[in-house]
Amino acid sequence: MPKTTLEQWRMFKAVVEHGGFNQAAQGIHKSQSSVHHAVHKLEELLAVSLFEVQGRKTQLTPAGELLLKRGEFLLQEMERIESVAQSLSSGVESELRIAVDSAFPSQLVYSVLENVSAGFPQLRIDIVESVLSGSNELLDNNTVDIALSSLPSNEGLNEEICQIEFIAVASPNHHLLEHHDTLTLEQLKACRQIVVRDSATAHSKDEGWLGAEQRWTVSSIGASLNLVKKGLGFAWLPEPEVQQYLESGELIALPLNRGGRRSVTFYLSFRDQDRLGPAARGFIGELRLKTL
Repeated sequence: MPKTTLEQWRMFKAVVEHGGFNQAAQGIHKSQSSVHHAVHKLEELLAVSLFEVQGRKTQLTPAGELLLKRGEFLLQEMERIESVAQSLSSGVESELRIAVDSAFPSQLVYSVLENVSAGFPQLRIDIVESVLSGSNELLDNNTVDIALSSLPSNEGLNEEICQIEFIAVASPNHHLLEHHDTLTLEQLKACRQIVVRDSATAHSKDEGWLGAEQRWTVSSIGASLNLVKKGLGFAWLPEPEVQQYLESGELIALPLNRGGRRSVTFYLSFRDQDRLGPAARGFIGELRLKTL
């Protein structure tokens, strides 16, 4: 049987997160003596020192740093068990939270959600639009249950759900199209590229060709599309978003000798399949069918 308790590990983690025993006691609304007792008991049972005092600061020992990682995994696993139990006891979840990359076909998502809502009429649905690694950040932070992104999650389970073509496009009156039957990437360098900003806050990434000397950065595919249509730059945009404008002549596919079209894999990601409720599993199943 384990000698230590989850409460002792929680107290240990709280001291680290809050930067000291006094701060931890205030942060978790416990008495200072109870925090001290729990951590000292943990040290006694493990026969190691977890903290050392340097000046006015309480810092982790090397052993404390190692055990903190193990303890965090233990607490996270306990949270998962409790979440699964809650899902089993409550039946259908009351809310489904989905992060969707703005380049993913929105009509496909809406169609799937319409079918899910028909089966779960009381379900609240929260759709968060994101860009690049933004969906995965929301998934990693447990802000959403499911993420659709062009980048695989580092923490969750990833499934390749579909591939989307990105096309280099510009307005018909863009000067790139005036005297050139064929364009090279070198010729694009002197023109303005419209790029979409990664919506992640912690570890944002740049994706796609960024060779242009001048760039305008926007926060969504829709904003990029509007600027390109106004002739203010060129961009690689997802084919589902630009197809109608290519057909109407409002946009022209740039006649690049290479790289004019790029295929991007999109991923369906979630943290733990056992934690997903019936509505979330229904959404995943419907999406799989529609992207076959």
